[in-house]
Amino acid sequence: MPITVKNEFFDRDLSWLSFNERVLEEASRADVPLLERINFLSIYSSNLDEFYRVRMPVLLALEKLSKKEKNNVSIADDLLGNANQAIRNQQQEYGKTLRETIIPQLLDNKIHFIYGVDIPEELCKEVRRYFLSQVLAFLQPVNLADAKASFFPNNNELYFLINLIEDGLTKTIILNIPSNNLPRFYKIEKGDETFIVFLDDIIRNNFDVLFNDAEITGCFSFKITRTAEIDLKDEYAGNLAEQIEKQLQKRDFGLATRFLHQPGVPEVTMEFIKDKLNLQKANTVEGGRYHNLKDLSSFPVKDKNLSNPSWTKINYPDVVKEKSLYEEILQKDMLINPPYQSYDSVLRFFNEAATDKQVEEIYVTLYRVASDSKIVNALISAAKNGKKVAVLVELKARFDEANNIKWAKKMKEAGVDIIYSVTALKVHAKIALVKRAVDNRKVYTGLFATGNFNETTANFYTDHILMTAHQGMLREMELLFMFLAKRVKPTDPDLIKFKYLLVAQFNLQQSFLRLIDREILNASVGNDAAILIKLNNLEEKVLISKLYQASQAGVKIELIIRGICRLIPGVKGMSENIKVVRIVDRYLEHGRVFVFHNQGDEEIYLGSADWMNRNIYRRIEVCFPIFDEKIKEEIKSILKLQLLDNIKAVEINDKMINIPVVTKHKPTQSQYRIYELLKEKYNA
Repeated sequence: MPITVKNEFFDRDLSWLSFNERVLEEASRADVPLLERINFLSIYSSNLDEFYRVRMPVLLALEKLSKKEKNNVSIADDLLGNANQAIRNQQQEYGKTLRETIIPQLLDNKIHFIYGVDIPEELCKEVRRYFLSQVLAFLQPVNLADAKASFFPNNNELYFLINLIEDGLTKTIILNIPSNNLPRFYKIEKGDETFIVFLDDIIRNNFDVLFNDAEITGCFSFKITRTAEIDLKDEYAGNLAEQIEKQLQKRDFGLATRFLHQPGVPEVTMEFIKDKLNLQKANTVEGGRYHNLKDLSSFPVKDKNLSNPSWTKINYPDVVKEKSLYEEILQKDMLINPPYQSYDSVLRFFNEAATDKQVEEIYVTLYRVASDSKIVNALISAAKNGKKVAVLVELKARFDEANNIKWAKKMKEAGVDIIYSVTALKVHAKIALVKRAVDNRKVYTGLFATGNFNETTANFYTDHILMTAHQGMLREMELLFMFLAKRVKPTDPDLIKFKYLLVAQFNLQQSFLRLIDREILNASVGNDAAILIKLNNLEEKVLISKLYQASQAGVKIELIIRGICRLIPGVKGMSENIKVVRIVDRYLEHGRVFVFHNQGDEEIYLGSADWMNRNIYRRIEVCFPIFDEKIKEEIKSILKLQLLDNIKAVEINDKMINIPVVTKHKPTQSQYRIYELLKEKYNA
């Protein structure tokens, strides 16, 4: 039997590109402040780079496999072609938005963004001064025809391809654009006018310094995107995963998946550089004059009139001079909702634990660590204060490996016990446990979170953090930490009997299936039945199939899915009772929430787990129940506002296309309404 790669693979990639399309839409909206629209252009570009690093290598391998009958693989659809067409369409819209909307509106505000034109003569002297004093030291031209020259273009770094004639000889030169060493944009202010110049153009404008005796016959910017490390077992099963892996292993380390270049490169030069740089297997993409427009995130203009109005962080809980945070947690569970609410209380949790004489032990999982982490510094202080501190650091957090290694070394030097996750099993759970000795007994407090313990990302990721002294949940957390310290894979899901927590590799998937089955049973006997789930990504087939079954039984299902969604809503006989919405606004929606009606006695879980293959089958994830009724009501109020959103939300229809939300109720922007709700509740 041939292995068939069905539309589900295309759907995943197209769904991801659909999310990025929704990001791009924010850049063209008149109701979004101008500088925020520029930031959305940056986010779109960054996302697309990640797609080429993570998804494109697999699409290229699948295409090659499908052309070889002996591989016994057939492709149901032109996955690569569809993805490339979607990207081309989006790139055209990107350029149109930037040229026809963003740049003219900047000019209306006396901001001259020098884009695709010569640097004005009035700026050339100052630009020359900057070039000679700051830029020139970083430039490293390489003659590709020189046999002694060694050149390997780094991932997503910027270069010029220059054709020139020098001493009667034709040469092809590669010149770096040092945007990793210098700001991508140079700002010049003249009176009330501001001029923004690309670093690329500053270098172009001063080629005569580098090549003073040469005639330049062509100059073209380019960059090369290389594959990131991919664990294919996260996404493909059995023989197919093995065949794709073999394809990727045949290629050089850091496979080039995209050669993005400025238009107009002569054919002979194109063939020469492909041969020299081993780019024959890369996707060759004709782009614009400038690449890496993710650098627009550092656009050097700050103007509150062109930005989102600032929202003052809500402080909760308030600092009470006579009472520690520990004492407050003992009295009641507390839910923190960053970035609406300040992250200070989370930092305070770790800081108090580091200095409290009653604290004996601290346990934490760290997946993505802030570059200047106050949390890690608190853990280091705790270890130096004589406390036992154990930290599970995930070294396989994609794109954060180096930063996590750096902090792990610093903690180890300070006496922190560092635990690394077992090979091929990431620890994605967001949990922290503090053990105190109080009156000859152990008292536990802890944190359960939907997002990383990272004070930087907490400024723009919406998450939920539960502070609790629920001893049953925390003792189960302790058992999980004890298991993780052994650095072995779970061999028996019943190895730890979890009563409260849902833990991937143990009981998470089974528990969610059971909770859905209960709603199906309630619907089958005529009772109200409903499920509301919020995720970043939804792709795991067993759970999707169970949701289809629930829809067919009459269960009302509402899904808030930010990114990948492989479930197709609104199909008669399969999913007509399922509604899917996607929200893109000033903050990145990141929390995972699960609400099961249970005949009016709702069960609510929060957690770290998306419903993806990797989360369900290849990670340690923790979802946790909410017992406090006031917190339950707060979560439901937040979700209700998101389902009412008709400004920043779109629905996903049965064709998997983003469509506007059409409702009769008043305009509702959920993130703003959530902020107002929490501000009123906590008297900020």
